[in-house]
Amino acid sequence: MPHIQQLPPHVADLIAAGEVVERPASVVKELVENAVDAGASAVVAELRRGGMGLIRVTDNGCGIARPELPAAFLRHATSKLRGPEDLGCIGTLGFRGEALAAISAVSRVEIRTRRREDRTGAVLRLEGGVPGEVEEAGAPEGTTILVRDLFYNTPARLKFMKKDSAETAAAAGLMQHLALSHPAVSFKFIKDGQEALHTPGDGRLDSAVYAALGRDFARSLLPVEGGGDGVRVSGFVTRPLQGRGSRAMQVFFVNGRFIKSQLLTAALEEGYRNQIMKGRFPGCVLAVTLPAAQVDVNVHPAKTQVKFAREQAVFDAVYHTVLDSLARQGGPVSPPPGADPGKTLNPRDDFFQSMDAKTYRDQGAKPVSPPAGRSLSAWNTERGGTRLSDSVPPLPRRETPFPPLRGDAPPPVVRQGPEETPPKEEPPLVPAIPRAGEELPGQEALEPQEEAPWRIAGEVLRTYIVCEDEGGCVYLIDKHAAHERINFDRLKAALEPPMRQTLLTPAAVEPGREEAALLLENLPLLEEFGFSCEDFGGGAVLVREVPADLDAADAAATLEEIAAKLREGRSPAERREALLHTMACKAAVKGGWKSDPAELRALVSKVQSGEVKYCPHGRPVAVKLTKYELEKMFKRA
Repeated sequence: MPHIQQLPPHVADLIAAGEVVERPASVVKELVENAVDAGASAVVAELRRGGMGLIRVTDNGCGIARPELPAAFLRHATSKLRGPEDLGCIGTLGFRGEALAAISAVSRVEIRTRRREDRTGAVLRLEGGVPGEVEEAGAPEGTTILVRDLFYNTPARLKFMKKDSAETAAAAGLMQHLALSHPAVSFKFIKDGQEALHTPGDGRLDSAVYAALGRDFARSLLPVEGGGDGVRVSGFVTRPLQGRGSRAMQVFFVNGRFIKSQLLTAALEEGYRNQIMKGRFPGCVLAVTLPAAQVDVNVHPAKTQVKFAREQAVFDAVYHTVLDSLARQGGPVSPPPGADPGKTLNPRDDFFQSMDAKTYRDQGAKPVSPPAGRSLSAWNTERGGTRLSDSVPPLPRRETPFPPLRGDAPPPVVRQGPEETPPKEEPPLVPAIPRAGEELPGQEALEPQEEAPWRIAGEVLRTYIVCEDEGGCVYLIDKHAAHERINFDRLKAALEPPMRQTLLTPAAVEPGREEAALLLENLPLLEEFGFSCEDFGGGAVLVREVPADLDAADAAATLEEIAAKLREGRSPAERREALLHTMACKAAVKGGWKSDPAELRALVSKVQSGEVKYCPHGRPVAVKLTKYELEKMFKRA
């Protein structure tokens, strides 16, 4: 067995850096959080080449004293903790003292800082965690940190980096979350020289939402405010009718820290139960505030997960706050004061008549009669005591001869002056529908199709087809699942891209900055599925063409689900199959839709032939009940 020995400090620093610095977005997160903790009111983050070339973060915070600059890059060196009692009430974003040490260990760093009370600033340069000399330099109030050549000394980490666009999108999403969690701070994000985000920093959450998540999402939100038992909840949630195709727009904060929490997600969606369409998810920007001693933020290296001391209290606060907000916004429209709530309003009594369904049935669905006191000929046709029909001259009557169909009676005689002359004979037309026993030239009569060994008995709930076969078995067929499987097999076997339909007005889809970057990164894959998209800026994707069998109204939801699939770490083959599932589902008939009998017959034919057995997700398409099973249910067997 090898001997146990202590690792060299440099190797230990690289291992620690691997826990904290996973990608350029991790560097941006640590540096911007330090800027917020320093009391900055304005923070600027700039990336070049996805952060692999340059990361620069500038703030106007308190700065760092010149003698303390080298100590800031030592492991476990921090100004935010003094003793073990401070671990129980952490109120800052950073506190472990590992960020700067981890970043400097895998990059080339330059820091320039000046405090307000200092006349000159200081600059320090580090390479691979090794610091140089602290030098006096001119600097504005605050701190500017430059990180170059990230992972230059750890080539194994470089091969796990994604494209520059994906890394930039991850950093942009991080800046969004920080801007939403601190609306009193003005955040600016610049990528390759172009400004991608700029929040006003006026302290209003709605302003930060508008700047970070876009106008359309901001207009779909409802304000929420409430809580209880020491837990306060505030922010915004989406209206039930404007649910999202994924959970990408669910943003949670706990004491100003962005987190990912299954508990908060479950509480939010429980508040929407029976109020949002199945398969849609609510969006939100919710801030949860509770005593610092009741939440543990030191359970994850990236500090994106927390542990609550009283989970039930947090769940109840979020659930009831969301539920109360939706209840205040919902409800039927109230009738005008003094109106009979049981009577349909009719502003035009001279034309429209109001009646309930029973009265309509009792009258036998008779046509609407004119109001009493008016004749039908004069009804609504008088103007100034003169009928409109009397003031309009009659149109001249034209009589045009029509050629007769073969076998019909001779054409009518056309009057042309005092004598009657027959019209010019025209060649007979071929009838559209031939008579019995008669065939059109060049065509052959089709043989009647054999009668299928099954019969469609009907459809229930506009979702399930009921049919029976010759063996006395009854089948319940899910039409959506069957059609979804048919679409999936067709798309998977297709050798050419599907036919497209060009939208009259291109649609701007805003799935989120990270999701939009994923879609733009996979434009060739979208082209393969029939989408023509391009970058619209600001985290939006402009859609110009969609697959022909996809409803244009479902384009936004489909792209949101495709983006969610692209985020999953799968192989190219698995990713393509997952996207086929989404396309097949969106193009299939939905449960609750009214279907034509020919459509139902085509679906049943595929199922009864054994071609379709399971939907792409593995659910059964049909349920079979034998005659014996039915008779047993009714105690006949």
